[in-house]
Amino acid sequence: MATTPPIRVKRAYEPASPEDGTRILVDRLWPRGLRKADAAVDRWLKELAPSTELRQWFGHVPERWDEFHRRYQEELQQRPEKLDELRALAAAGPLTLLFSAHDEAHNNAVALRDVLQGQERR
Repeated sequence: MATTPPIRVKRAYEPASPEDGTRILVDRLWPRGLRKADAAVDRWLKELAPSTELRQWFGHVPERWDEFHRRYQEELQQRPEKLDELRALAAAGPLTLLFSAHDEAHNNAVALRDVLQGQERR
């Protein structure tokens, strides 16, 4: 299997930088208080965000991270064409997944990056 180049994750509220490459927002909801004109988002793939039910269950509780990661991975397996689309973007150049959560270590963009880079959880 070919390896995917590194994929960055970044809070949507942080300013864009040239190293970001293609910037993809992967949240179901638009980040609160962020104007679309200021976001520098190339694409918004809300269909790759966790389901509302999973997002609400997780509630950004770090103790639920491993189980959230596993369940989200299962949801993502139902959207292989979208995952392939992101892998193709990553292969073409720098790719940054944008998220709005405060927790920079436990959020759907981190879990999505792990899945894209073959770091699945069982």
